[in-house]
Amino acid sequence: MEKGYLSVFLLLVAVSHSLVKNAEGKDDVGKDAIDKETVGKDAIDKEAVGKDAKGKDAIGKDAVGKESTTMRGTRKPQTLSRGWGDNLQWMQTYEEALFKSKHSNRPLMVINHRENCPHSQALKKAFAAHKSIQKLAHKFILLNVVHDPTDKNLLLDGQYVPKIVFVDPSMVVRGDIPGKYSNHLYTYEPNDVELLYNNMKKALHLLKTEL
Repeated sequence: MEKGYLSVFLLLVAVSHSLVKNAEGKDDVGKDAIDKETVGKDAIDKEAVGKDAKGKDAIGKDAVGKESTTMRGTRKPQTLSRGWGDNLQWMQTYEEALFKSKHSNRPLMVINHRENCPHSQALKKAFAAHKSIQKLAHKFILLNVVHDPTDKNLLLDGQYVPKIVFVDPSMVVRGDIPGKYSNHLYTYEPNDVELLYNNMKKALHLLKTEL
């Protein structure tokens, strides 16, 4: 009888021990699942932070791009025309202009001026606004300079600005095409643009009759 009680007691102990282990195992599994879920959430949060950072970076780059475009859009291009005619082709140096004139058989028009000279600036505006001059100028090799030329043949009656001189393809400076002022033969005022236009036509006419 005692053996029977003992067997039952041992069986109960074994069952209790098994239940305790099983409960602990389930608890560990639950903790492991919670930990995995926490890790998953952390990974999602990091991914979201990464995407947000990339998004901000992209927005920043876009803003920089727009700023660069705006700056480029407001920047005025620098050309050899210096405002005398942006749609005309201008030479960079006197030597280049002479070479181009000789090989194209077109007369050269040299404009000597200064950016800080009010007379030069006034003539420039009148020259650029005169449609007939701008159209006829396509038949010339054009050069405008803001310094005194090294070729003494261009000095003619002295150094002054504004000054417009014509040179034919044979490299002869046309001193016989002056303006109307006796003290400065090759200068022009804004109201002299019609005379300048006629002198341009004269330079083309002499090219046809003399060369």
